[in-house]
Amino acid sequence: MFPTPIQDRSRAAQAFYRASLIPALVVWLLPLVAIAFTSIRSIDELNQGRFWTWPEETRFVENYTAVFTQSPMGQFLVNSVLITVPAVALSIALSAMAGYALAKYRFRGSLVLFAIFIAGNFVPFQILMIPVRDLFVNVVPLYDTILALVLFHMAFQTGFCTLFMRNFIKQIPDALIEAARVEGVSELRIFWHVVLPLVRPAMAALAVLVFTFVWNDFFWALVLVQSDEVRPVTAGLQALRGTWTSAWQLISAGAIIAALPPVALFFLMQRHFIAGLTLGATKG
Repeated sequence: MFPTPIQDRSRAAQAFYRASLIPALVVWLLPLVAIAFTSIRSIDELNQGRFWTWPEETRFVENYTAVFTQSPMGQFLVNSVLITVPAVALSIALSAMAGYALAKYRFRGSLVLFAIFIAGNFVPFQILMIPVRDLFVNVVPLYDTILALVLFHMAFQTGFCTLFMRNFIKQIPDALIEAARVEGVSELRIFWHVVLPLVRPAMAALAVLVFTFVWNDFFWALVLVQSDEVRPVTAGLQALRGTWTSAWQLISAGAIIAALPPVALFFLMQRHFIAGLTLGATKG
């Protein structure tokens, strides 16, 4: 059912893996290296078509300072934080409660409800553009607000999060919950003091994933927001484009700045992220 670990494969497979690993990494890293070099080049070098060589004139401080002085990058970053953090927190909170109910309670329609959560993950988000925009313009007057993006991302991510949390909570032995009930512990206290501590690694992994999804969103930032006052950093990078020409060195520097928070979060929570993904993968 699961792929065979590489150390258990044949010698030919291991040799092919080792031989292809470095070329694959080089191909994957080349665009990132080009963007990093571009972010510290001068406009003259870019006009000469120099993208892959080491910059003759390193303009690290000048370019990265210009990103904040020539655009409201600081406001864009604050907006992204105000959008991402509540959306992640609400999505995980709702999915933990829904996952617990779907995993440990038997009630009529639970399977259908779980199927709805699963089906929602397969809906192409592009087809939701017109109805969602009309909803926030005509029904719920929240268009061009941070709250609109928070509510949408919370609703859109809850389906995936519920599927994720339900599968992890399902692995918690029923005997633990039944023992707490026999002792007279309320359902809320069972959820808070028994279930949540056991699935904390899964919640940490889910927080990293959802944070990355929401922070890097560009599509819905264009659909639901139009003013710089509430625009997140992914959509705000277009403020660095000129009228006739684009300052690619500033756009590259802005892109690196925008990518730093999710990368930093992953490395800070790497141990919890890996533990959450591998939780329950083996049986003792």
